[in-house]
Amino acid sequence: MSDVLAFAGVTVVRGHTVLLDSVDWEVEEGQRWVVLGPNGAGKTTLLQLASGRMHPTTGVAGILGEVLGAVDVFELRPRIGLASAALAERIPAGERVRDVVVTASYGVVGRWREQYDQLDQGRADSLLDALGAGHLADRTYGTLSEGERKRVQIARALMTDPELMLLDEPAAGLDLGGREDLVRRLGEIAGDVEAPALILVTHHVEEIPPNFTDVLLLREGRVVAQGPLELALTADNLSATFGLPLELERRGDRYAARARSDVGPGTGA
Repeated sequence: MSDVLAFAGVTVVRGHTVLLDSVDWEVEEGQRWVVLGPNGAGKTTLLQLASGRMHPTTGVAGILGEVLGAVDVFELRPRIGLASAALAERIPAGERVRDVVVTASYGVVGRWREQYDQLDQGRADSLLDALGAGHLADRTYGTLSEGERKRVQIARALMTDPELMLLDEPAAGLDLGGREDLVRRLGEIAGDVEAPALILVTHHVEEIPPNFTDVLLLREGRVVAQGPLELALTADNLSATFGLPLELERRGDRYAARARSDVGPGTGA
């Protein structure tokens, strides 16, 4: 296997704040990683680096065989699929859903004068169908529910057949039904051997889809633990990550966490 990501001693400093602190991390082809941590842990900063939208202050960040600082990021970014709230905010409310997906071919948001062939249109429709959003193709983006928008964003991120797929809190803001539907569909994508390497950021173990293989736990910019899910995702590691004594339960290929019932209020981890 070859490395999709290879971070060595990666540190990001903004002003007097250390956002990431000496992170070592490797992602290989075929792996499906979940990045877990509380607010302010550095998860979004990590994705900014992985998507070529930020450079490290120190350390080496390798992405798809290239090194940030020694590669044209505008050539690198089309090889990476990204679904994030920041990108979603730039999608025009009046844009047709099919166009939201197909415009990823040119790396633009909002269709203008560019032309797309039938293959592009067909791929957009196939991706929407696979995510249960085919019936939305002719709707405008602004009329969609939050759950529908999430599925469209993921279809867009897959449009260019990326080598790396980044999902920044894809289930945020969804109700229980919407979350479970999305988690199931992401699990199906993860189970496809032809799918790109996947990295999903979340606060909640309940949002880890089936078929994900590895976990990276972050707290205050530092790595608490990393490795295969069955080894690294433990109650102790989760407690250290969130600063609270937690119980972790696994049922089949899904996880759940809650505060330990034998620990009183105000007791530290």
